[in-house]
Amino acid sequence: MARARISEADGMSAVAAALAASPTRDATATAVRYLLQALAEKVPGNSVEVRVPPFGAVQCVEGPRHTRGTPPNVVEMDAATWLALATGSASWADAVASGSVHASGTRATLEPYVPVYRPR
Repeated sequence: MARARISEADGMSAVAAALAASPTRDATATAVRYLLQALAEKVPGNSVEVRVPPFGAVQCVEGPRHTRGTPPNVVEMDAATWLALATGSASWADAVASGSVHASGTRATLEPYVPVYRPR
């Protein structure tokens, strides 16, 4: 069963709330899922799996599709790192250098695709 889409209005509201001083867990979860949804729409495909535990994961980037087990190209990070990358307040290179992003596989980079959303 497909996940319910998060509307743009709900997603943008959640992103604003998640970037505030003391975000709620619900706001953070919705913001993470909305920005993952935006990434998957911006860069459709199945060759890279992006994981932001415990809130969500998506597959994106065109290329070879995996069908069983752990995908060969995985990018994983915490919610704060994902929110910073997805909204442009952190760079991919800095996040990887600091160890905030764990990327494995030859295609496991989001550098050309972030940010996916810029707050106004």
